[in-house]
Amino acid sequence: MSTTTAPAAIAVVGLRKSYGDLLVLDGIDLTVERGSVFALLGSNGAGKTTLVRILATLLKPDGGNAVVGGYDVVSEPAQVRESISLTGQFAAVDEVLTGRENLVLMARLWHLPDRDRLAADLLERFDLTDAADRRVATYSGGMRRRLDIAMSLIGGPPVLFLDEPTTGLDPQSRLEVWSSIRELARQGTSVLLTTQYLDEAEQLADRIAILHEGRIIADGTLAELKALLPPATVEYVEKQPTLEEVFLSIVSAGRADVHDPSASTSEVQR
Repeated sequence: MSTTTAPAAIAVVGLRKSYGDLLVLDGIDLTVERGSVFALLGSNGAGKTTLVRILATLLKPDGGNAVVGGYDVVSEPAQVRESISLTGQFAAVDEVLTGRENLVLMARLWHLPDRDRLAADLLERFDLTDAADRRVATYSGGMRRRLDIAMSLIGGPPVLFLDEPTTGLDPQSRLEVWSSIRELARQGTSVLLTTQYLDEAEQLADRIAILHEGRIIADGTLAELKALLPPATVEYVEKQPTLEEVFLSIVSAGRADVHDPSASTSEVQR
């Protein structure tokens, strides 16, 4: 009995892009499997946003091929746009409206039926039900970002681009957004995530690519990338909590004031 393999969510071969004499993408190859999180790492100016803009049909490449959701980004841009959603670095939500009103408005723009039910389902999915009828101006950064991602899922796009989604968020908000991204992948959404945060890629990605000076210089699972380095030297050191661990522990315990630093450190270590 023969079996057929589903095509990749994103397939890029030899993609090139220049701005005048500045070569930004120099022969990019990458594949994002369906229902996976693919992290694209790179410093500022590496070409991450340019690549995303090409895959979202906002820019045309100078050469190479890119297929998203089964459609060519150059010859079938309308079909690509129907298959994707793009969330940028800053939440594109209306602060005057409530969370529910933002979602209903987006559903209306998509001409979707059952808008109230769809909004309620997304609010529950992203743990925003309790804040559904509050103005977004009162939301925390993490809540706004989660609402932004929820809005991007109106219409059920199979492919989601997240361009540095946790930029400017506090540690607790970052964890909330990470949880939402994991849930998206579990439910079958294919996610291309661009980030400068190495721990973000380590926590979320099924595969990781490193983009440097317009080229993919490494691509693999976290284990495969770690295997590129020499074997680690085993050393025994006393593990101290990071500042982030201290912060999250204190906040979750509801301790606004800590008067004895030595006592709080011992509590975090337990």
